[in-house]
Amino acid sequence: MSFEKLNLIEPILRALKTEGYTSPTPIQEKSIPIVLDRKDLLGCAQTGTGKTAAFAIPILQILDSEKNEDRGHRYIKSLILTPTRELAIQIGESFHAYGRHTGLKHTVIFGGVSQHAQTQILHQGVDILIATPGRLLDLMNQKFVHLNHVKIFVLDEADRMLDMGFINDVKKVIAKLPHKKQTLFFSATMPPEIQKLANSILVNPEQVAVTPVSSTVEIIDQSVYYVSKNDKRNLLLHLLKDKSIVSALIFTRTKHGADRVCKDLVKSGITALAIHGNKSQGARQNALNSFKGGQTRVLVATDIAARGIDVEDLTHVINYELPNIPETYVHRIGRTGRAGASGTAISFCDSEEKAYLKDIHKLITKQIPVAEDNPFPLVEIEGVKIPQLPARQGNNRSRSGYSNNRNNNRRPGHQTSNSSGTSTKRY
Repeated sequence: MSFEKLNLIEPILRALKTEGYTSPTPIQEKSIPIVLDRKDLLGCAQTGTGKTAAFAIPILQILDSEKNEDRGHRYIKSLILTPTRELAIQIGESFHAYGRHTGLKHTVIFGGVSQHAQTQILHQGVDILIATPGRLLDLMNQKFVHLNHVKIFVLDEADRMLDMGFINDVKKVIAKLPHKKQTLFFSATMPPEIQKLANSILVNPEQVAVTPVSSTVEIIDQSVYYVSKNDKRNLLLHLLKDKSIVSALIFTRTKHGADRVCKDLVKSGITALAIHGNKSQGARQNALNSFKGGQTRVLVATDIAARGIDVEDLTHVINYELPNIPETYVHRIGRTGRAGASGTAISFCDSEEKAYLKDIHKLITKQIPVAEDNPFPLVEIEGVKIPQLPARQGNNRSRSGYSNNRNNNRRPGHQTSNSSGTSTKRY
């Protein structure tokens, strides 16, 4: 299906063409008609499915059709509430890209920076507001934001709102919204409290589910290395010798761990930056821009800071430390293999993380293949020996264990079989 068949207006189609978009993703194909019909929507979709465009495009079209009704000052007619600064900025960029020919005005507000520039724009009037809960409530209390004209409300990443402790702030915002409105509710998972919240604010919603959280994107090539905690640094440096790893997003569980990994990489001559909650907003955005622009090869992040990172053609995600929540694994690896592209997810598992890996296998209902040619193998876990795989023989393998037989028709960093260059075998 093409975007033209979704009955989109010419200004939006022109913008999509400029962005190089030709066909909608499944969630876009299913959601856009529902939103254009002014129905409430409950969307269950993991990261990387094209969710932002699924609500941004129809919102722009609806508001464009009503903009002649405005008289004088602009009022906030659509509110998008999202958990992190990075995700808010990403959504703002999407509204700018898709709505560049509509004449609609949007702005993004978040904490961690001076509010002056934000309040100046709000005073001038905007049609669409993208906000994080804390700063939004703050500016509402100061009377800089009024929500009584909101017609379309989007709650994005609802499960992450719960994880980050924002659910009460979300409820306070919802209480200030008009009773009559269209509500679009998106969440990658639906724990009981999120389901209860959805039931309380949605009216006869249409439901769209794409790539449930229990599954992982099939085109992502996954592998796991059993390695001791002390050898993880050496294994990471070994893997990054492979030039096909054009860009890598590395996950750690803690802020301290992110800084430590970043420091080790920089010492070894690899361009790397860390992004986490202790970094200033300016530092986080600069790191993200550098990574997106290709000036930085590796971005080391914690889960909360990485939410909302959307980088085209991200070739590799590396779980330096496995997450203790299995659903987080799905979110992490979903940073690559986005919107139909291929990608590679590599995980390190030490003896203390075996239980985490077991939970991940249970969630995704399959075993992650064990990587061959591990130069730092973990011999056993809790007394159980791990099968060690010999390196393959032949001239097509380099000393580091990577294949030199690349498919030149693929994009840089992508291969038809295994873009990390490692071979895998199931156990």
